[in-house]
Amino acid sequence: MINKGLSRLGVFFLYLVSLLPFWLLYIVSDCLFFFLYYVIGYRRKVVQENLANAFPQKSVEERADIEKKYFKYLADLILETVKMVSISKEEMQRRLVCTNPDVVKEYEAAGKSVTAVAGHYCNWEWAGAEFSINAPLFVIYKPLSSDVFDKFFIKVRTRFGAVAVAMKQTLRTMVAHKNEFTVTVFAGDQTPVREQTNYFTQFLNQPTAVFLGIEKIAKLIDSAVIFYDMKRVKRGYYTYTIVPLVENSKDSAPHQITEAHVKYLEGMINREPQYWLWSHRRWKFKPEPGEMPVK
Repeated sequence: MINKGLSRLGVFFLYLVSLLPFWLLYIVSDCLFFFLYYVIGYRRKVVQENLANAFPQKSVEERADIEKKYFKYLADLILETVKMVSISKEEMQRRLVCTNPDVVKEYEAAGKSVTAVAGHYCNWEWAGAEFSINAPLFVIYKPLSSDVFDKFFIKVRTRFGAVAVAMKQTLRTMVAHKNEFTVTVFAGDQTPVREQTNYFTQFLNQPTAVFLGIEKIAKLIDSAVIFYDMKRVKRGYYTYTIVPLVENSKDSAPHQITEAHVKYLEGMINREPQYWLWSHRRWKFKPEPGEMPVK
């Protein structure tokens, strides 16, 4: 009961923070950056190790520069995500612009459902929220351990019409809506648990375990596969472009879809690395001898 009460108090605090105007929100973000980076050193060793493995060709100074820029952006990302609690549709669409929204409309006109893949890059939460304003959207998510915060973030993600689907319910949901036009968004850079890993690929200069679920579900419903290519224009403003990867999933070769979305994300990260979630423990394990060969 005490933990639940504290969680509810935390949710109320987040709501109050979300009411702050953007100019004040970013002052809070600057303070949060100082605290995360200089005071507690939040996961700095994880970030440094990830950057060293991903960019061995870069100098120590170059990687340190990316690290600092990442933490500055992480603070903004945290506060921008909190802002989703109360931001209006109009404000969201002013700050986040899709450069080619007609792509999905064309798929809908053709009766072709869409599997959308995003990475933990730029403000992926804003992209999902803004997209759901004008299109039916299923958002696949991993439930949180706290029931209070889980319900809170589901409410935030579905404010503008999206439907949140727990990861374990994905297949059942897709089968139930197989004959309808749907857009389903997945995070393509989640780490599978060791027991469910049966495919590795080369990602950011190292063998990386990858979920095959995106590919399996896309093939099941024969959807088109697209990628959200996000760019940060300036503080608090973004664009995203819908990039078609595979038109007809059923006709794709084994692992073609998986390799396509992994490589596209890798290109985005190489372009502006500070906007990826480097504090995530992405490489928890490596392939064992005799496992599926790394490509």
